[in-house]
Amino acid sequence: MSTKAIDWYFDFISPYAYLQWQRLRREAPTLALKPKPVLFAGLLNHWGNKGPVEIPPKRGWTYAHSLWVARRHDIPMRLPAAHPFNPLPLLRLAIALGATEDVVDRLFSFVWRDGLLPSDPDAWQDLLDELLVESSEINSEQVKAELHANCEQAIAAGAFGVPTAVVGEQLFWGADATDMLLAFVSGDPFFASDGFREAYRLPAAAHRRT
Repeated sequence: MSTKAIDWYFDFISPYAYLQWQRLRREAPTLALKPKPVLFAGLLNHWGNKGPVEIPPKRGWTYAHSLWVARRHDIPMRLPAAHPFNPLPLLRLAIALGATEDVVDRLFSFVWRDGLLPSDPDAWQDLLDELLVESSEINSEQVKAELHANCEQAIAAGAFGVPTAVVGEQLFWGADATDMLLAFVSGDPFFASDGFREAYRLPAAAHRRT
């Protein structure tokens, strides 16, 4: 398996980011992931897109499907009390602590294993105490600037959603692409095939009216 660094763009608001994180940690523990927190809403705004839970029929499906995927892969998962929620405190906390694998793992667990939210003052303070962090560290201008820079880097790489893994110039979006990502870094010859390259050059024959 390739040891090349992989920029992994994610937001704690995404159940699919949690699910992919758990799978990659379990199935490819030597993968050189570089976690990069980004604000999912910022990517949506840039590309003029909607998040899955902003489409009413897709909202319930997203949660039900996430729970099914978790069950399918034996990943502990508990939905938080409300969703969507404001992920900025978690994103900034991750950056303030260096966005290490252990930190990212703990913050994902806070939301998607324990079902807690940063809007719960007692649970949030307990987490800050556990991690030995002061609120002022989370809200520093340096932390905010790094989060913004991560979003700009993600957009420049072509990321339009989370989770997105970027290996060199190749992008892999979504938990559904986990197997595809692992095949790519393992050297699967499919990615050198004419069919794969042609997929990116397929012309459009019609456009939706707006």
